[in-house]
Amino acid sequence: MKPDAALDTRSLETLIAAAAQGDHACFARVYERTHTHLFGVAVRILGQGQAAEDVLQEAYVSIWKNAGSYRSEVGGQTIQAMTWLIAIVRNKALDAYRARARRKENALPDDGDLHADDVPSTGNPAPSALQLLEQATEALHIDGCMNTLDGSYRQSLALAYYQGLSHSEVAAQMGAPLGSVKAWIRRGLEKLKGCLAAQGVVAS
Repeated sequence: MKPDAALDTRSLETLIAAAAQGDHACFARVYERTHTHLFGVAVRILGQGQAAEDVLQEAYVSIWKNAGSYRSEVGGQTIQAMTWLIAIVRNKALDAYRARARRKENALPDDGDLHADDVPSTGNPAPSALQLLEQATEALHIDGCMNTLDGSYRQSLALAYYQGLSHSEVAAQMGAPLGSVKAWIRRGLEKLKGCLAAQGVVAS
């Protein structure tokens, strides 16, 4: 069996563990297996473009440096390797989103400098700085509320809505029954909405 073929039989957890020991071939395999999904995570937060590509590159640098910190179980809770990777990309993307919103906010002109002529009359205008700031603020609220959810609710929601997996794919990723996953996502969304409503982000 060729070495590359042997790598294909290893689990993602095993590859990350080997990468933590400085194995470049295993790290390359981690990238090959995950970069499409992880790029999707960045795109959902930042949109298509250079920003998402930059975030993905930064994330893999962080993954390489911190591969040794991955633990498949923390406090009795199983942490899937892909969930750990998604969290790294998601945090990097949110940081970039907030930084972009701050830059746009600082670039806002005074009200007196705004004129009707400044508003494009054709085409689809890009989001304004205020819109970006509102979106970033909402993302902060969502991030905070996600952190209050129980582990199963948080993990299933993250896989479904940040990675875009179907309920069946979430169940396979978490190693849980489909019915349980559907219940976790439904109840997680209810709890998330309640948390956001309490903060005035959405209507109760």
